[in-house]
Amino acid sequence: MQAQPYINGQWFFADRELVDVKSPYSGEVIGQQILSTSDDVEKALASAYKAKKDVAKLTSLERAKILKKAAALLEVHKEKFAKLISLELGKPLKNTRDEVSRSIETLERSGEEAKRLTGETMSGDSSERGENALAITFRVPVGVVAAITPFNAPLNLVCHKIGPAFAAGNSVVFKPAPQTALIATEFLKLLLEAGIPENAVNMVLGGVDVGQQIVKDDRVNAISFTGGIVASKNISKLAGIKKVLFELGGNAATIVYEDADIAKAAKMCAASGFSNSGQSCISVQRIYVHQSVVEPFVDLLREEVSKLKVGDPLLPDTDVGTLVDEHAAKRIIDWLDEAVSLGATLLCGGERIGATVTPAVLVNPPKESKVICQEVFGPIVSVIPFEKIEEAVDWTNDSSFGLQAGLFTNKMDIIYQVARALEVGGVVINGTSNFRLDHWPYGGVKNSGIGREGPRFAIEDMTETKMIVLRVPE
Repeated sequence: MQAQPYINGQWFFADRELVDVKSPYSGEVIGQQILSTSDDVEKALASAYKAKKDVAKLTSLERAKILKKAAALLEVHKEKFAKLISLELGKPLKNTRDEVSRSIETLERSGEEAKRLTGETMSGDSSERGENALAITFRVPVGVVAAITPFNAPLNLVCHKIGPAFAAGNSVVFKPAPQTALIATEFLKLLLEAGIPENAVNMVLGGVDVGQQIVKDDRVNAISFTGGIVASKNISKLAGIKKVLFELGGNAATIVYEDADIAKAAKMCAASGFSNSGQSCISVQRIYVHQSVVEPFVDLLREEVSKLKVGDPLLPDTDVGTLVDEHAAKRIIDWLDEAVSLGATLLCGGERIGATVTPAVLVNPPKESKVICQEVFGPIVSVIPFEKIEEAVDWTNDSSFGLQAGLFTNKMDIIYQVARALEVGGVVINGTSNFRLDHWPYGGVKNSGIGREGPRFAIEDMTETKMIVLRVPE
């Protein structure tokens, strides 16, 4: 397999640097990635800039049909894409099959939203100067959208950027994560088969230098980026006057109150804390449990975690595969060691074999430990007891992040109090932080991002409001 840049309707493969693509589970070489040159990036930007008028001329129905066909093709090739994600990323097959299903839905929803680019009419007579005036608004594409995606959901998050961008009538410059360029290449081939214009999407492959060249270019009108806070700050400095849509990290908390169904809560925390080895922005990381139920909850959580099968991501019954690489796995072990040295109890897990780390449960790590105050992005959850609900809220909010949170309780007064007080983009009641439907507005506050994903909501950032004013004769 080979990941190749795609620029101005052509696949580029000659006279460029090649790097091996290895399976994080087996370490075997599974393909090659062809890195883009600076000249390639310039050509991609020029192509996208030239194409933006042609893409905007497509009718909403034409764009919708292309996206719907892409969804149908992805349904046909569902197993192929799921296995490729598992092979390239080390994500368990049961999770990648779900990711492909979500990607199909995201493309379908984007196609539907292409036909809903509506505006409004506004009478001017609410103003003394507007008695004979009428305003009409409608949505127009911004022009060129830069789509920069991470490795942890290498298909669905691509669909969440290219889908809404094309639905809105924009051309796209696409840079996938270097760790998952094979899946990006296969997806772009599928889009072309679905009938997307050859120059509507230009794809370049590489690292930070490639991304920087894209985001600082004045031909780019909007940037949709999913990744880390350091990179987002760098993008903000380079971008200039452009729209930015940032979906960043989190150290998500889930609160388990005294009346909660702790068996259900423990089962859900185990499942959603360690899926994709915890490599999710909303993965369960901090679990604040009322002290009256903390001991039975911890016992139940340990029992549920012990049931998770760790191993080959290509086996259908594997629950936990690998991290993206050995470097990430070694960092996880370092963070575990730090937490234990600061007084936390390691209840289970925390063993490393290559890029795999067994699911680890910590009890009562201090708030200054990295597993609490930073984003773990790995297979660690921490349980911290609380006495009053105000403590759990304050501790949850004591973070530079604010993406999503979970709350287990059946008391309406607690639900109302906590949901209003939490400084996050979304609160899941009787569920964990790690729950998302692809048509909902998804995003956070503070260092967790700017704007919202979900086709309908992303399109708002990928379009501009245009107004026509009619001066009616007296």
